[in-house]
Amino acid sequence: MLRTYVCLMDTCCLKNCSVHSRDDVIGKVSISKELLTVKPQGVDGWMNLTEIDPDEEVQGEIHLQISVLGDGDIPRKLCCQVLEARDLAKKDRNGASDPFVRVRYNGKTYESAVVKKSCYPRWNESFEFELDETLSDTGLLSVEVWDWDLVSRNDFLGKVLFNINKLQSAQQEEGWFRLGPDKSKHSEYEGTLGSLRLQLRLRDEVVLPSSHYKPLTELLSQSVGSQLNGNWPDFIMLIDETTTAESRQEVANNLVKLFLGQGLVKEFLDVLFKLELEKTTEPNTLFRSNSLASKSMESFLKVAGMQYLHRLLGAIINRIFEEKKYVELDPSKVELKEAGCAGLHRQQTESDIIQQSSSLLQSYLSELLTSILQSASYCPLLICQVFHQLYLRVQERFPDPEYRKVKFIAVTSFLCLRFISPAIMSPKLFHLREKHADARTSRTLLLLAKAVQTIGNMDTLACCSKEPWMVCLQPAIQQGITQLKDFITKLVSCHESEDLELQTRMSLQCGTMEKEGFLFLHRTKDKCMPMTSPFKKYYVTLSKDTLSYSRTQHSKKSSSISLPKIRAVEKVEEKCFGSANVMQIISSEDSGLQETLYLDCKSVNELNHWLSALRKACSHNTNTMSCYHPGIYKADRWSCCHQKEKSDSGCDKTRHGVTLQEWYDPLDPDLEAQLIYQHLRSVQQAMRDKYYMLREQQGVKEADSVRDKKKVDGLSKLFSILQDLHDAHAAVEEEERSKNKNVFLELQT
Repeated sequence: MLRTYVCLMDTCCLKNCSVHSRDDVIGKVSISKELLTVKPQGVDGWMNLTEIDPDEEVQGEIHLQISVLGDGDIPRKLCCQVLEARDLAKKDRNGASDPFVRVRYNGKTYESAVVKKSCYPRWNESFEFELDETLSDTGLLSVEVWDWDLVSRNDFLGKVLFNINKLQSAQQEEGWFRLGPDKSKHSEYEGTLGSLRLQLRLRDEVVLPSSHYKPLTELLSQSVGSQLNGNWPDFIMLIDETTTAESRQEVANNLVKLFLGQGLVKEFLDVLFKLELEKTTEPNTLFRSNSLASKSMESFLKVAGMQYLHRLLGAIINRIFEEKKYVELDPSKVELKEAGCAGLHRQQTESDIIQQSSSLLQSYLSELLTSILQSASYCPLLICQVFHQLYLRVQERFPDPEYRKVKFIAVTSFLCLRFISPAIMSPKLFHLREKHADARTSRTLLLLAKAVQTIGNMDTLACCSKEPWMVCLQPAIQQGITQLKDFITKLVSCHESEDLELQTRMSLQCGTMEKEGFLFLHRTKDKCMPMTSPFKKYYVTLSKDTLSYSRTQHSKKSSSISLPKIRAVEKVEEKCFGSANVMQIISSEDSGLQETLYLDCKSVNELNHWLSALRKACSHNTNTMSCYHPGIYKADRWSCCHQKEKSDSGCDKTRHGVTLQEWYDPLDPDLEAQLIYQHLRSVQQAMRDKYYMLREQQGVKEADSVRDKKKVDGLSKLFSILQDLHDAHAAVEEEERSKNKNVFLELQT
């Protein structure tokens, strides 16, 4: 099955949040798809906010049929049939619009009927014009959509322009056309509304059927399955040497997910460990750079260890957020007003605050270290195995007694410095909290993270020399270093356990599509929507195979939906329930009847996360819908398009592929292989040059070893596979062009 994967953010609005009234829009930043297309690495920088112009804020599509009638001596006529529109902008307070169409040609204007309270209107009206043969390239047909208002002036909803001269050879064309904005006006506030710093990237990938990626996946699997002998580069080394710093994190993430899917991630990371160790002469710099090995290990821990991290840090992070204590050790940053009074009428001194802060931090650190020590029993087994092989590789590379700490530091450089400490500093980014911490809590988290980093570096003197005010934590840090060494010794020995129950508990749980939480639900089969609010509160659980819900978290499940039966997961119009955060799950029963479950979320973020999670869980469903109704069936008609037939197929496109990227995403081998193919294709020449340069450095002659010949053959095989994939994509693009070839699409000006 051919899939299209698109990730795009093109417009961002900054709002002034208001508790009692509507939010005020301060300004917007718009970035065109064309700009992002020509910059595959994305756009990163400060961008000026611009004023919101209502005539530019358009969305949606209109369905038109345009034909040229008449032949010979009969005067020819231009016929424009306006069929329907979808996803129009909401201009009225009721969450909809009252759209009508205005058609202009050669000085003559027609207007359609007004469809009340609908963003999915259907007109089915035709308008005829006398075709003026004397007009050259200036002969334009304008189709405009407007929101009708009784009192104020009508609101512009978008327009489409067509060159009629180009249409005459086609005679008749029909299609959906995206509505465009009116001419932009110069803003008097340009450059004075402030700026936003944004990181934007467009990813638009066509994923081929699995069989196309099998040769590439097999070749990569062979490259990590065989042991490295000698110093000759293999594919992983060439990828490492030719990947730029800008793309290294993404390439590492894609490789980790691909090898996880193949069951070879341990072998892949082991190859990277060996390559890194071969290049390292100074143990103090081991795995401290942003190499492919470091980035891959970082990605592996996030994919495979996020549930472990949540169990490890959840309690201590929640405690710090809830207590909101003022904590500061640096005398230059102590603020007496922030600390408050120590007792009745007695202001705290600087030393009081530092002493109190030291006690609090030691308490937090002690709780965290206890949690880390206990976590050896539930750390995923695959993570234990990876750390075990890292521990052994470093021990082999630096066997001297003076380097006895290096094998521990190698483990902590990933576990503490690249996983636990960043999660403590930014809990929201690791999904430990829903919101960012305030300034006071952020400072506490930062100080705790510094202490963890010091323990991970296993060097108290270095820290105290740079930040002498941390000296009060030195006894706790020294004790933490001893405890962490014991933990690592235990962790790297876990793979030897024969306790099957323990191994089951520590099994890898990445990619398990699980989500849960309280939501308001309403389920409807073949009945209309009741007048009163139908929603009731349930605890909803999304597991691997089902979506179930119950009255409380631990009570018996009231009902469930089998995921393969879900046909669409889409948003519901705000006007239906008076909420912009309602979604619908459309499923089919064994009897063939269609059933809809409505879920009301607390916020737009929660709505998007549930939409994304459900769409990913149903990504391989076969009986999906291509269109749906964003409204509800009430009073014998659909609220969105006003159609009276309940079985009407729908007035808007479904959006199965619109999802968010999350750490718990299920593995998608085909997508990962496609992304790796794109990267290899971009560095193909660099890989070839690097390979022959390394051969020259080693002084290899053309007639040298059979093994070198195999390397050259392997490289040729890789390039052949990349060419085959390139040809397959070209064939798909050509097929799509011929299938969707429509002269009318070229008529838009």
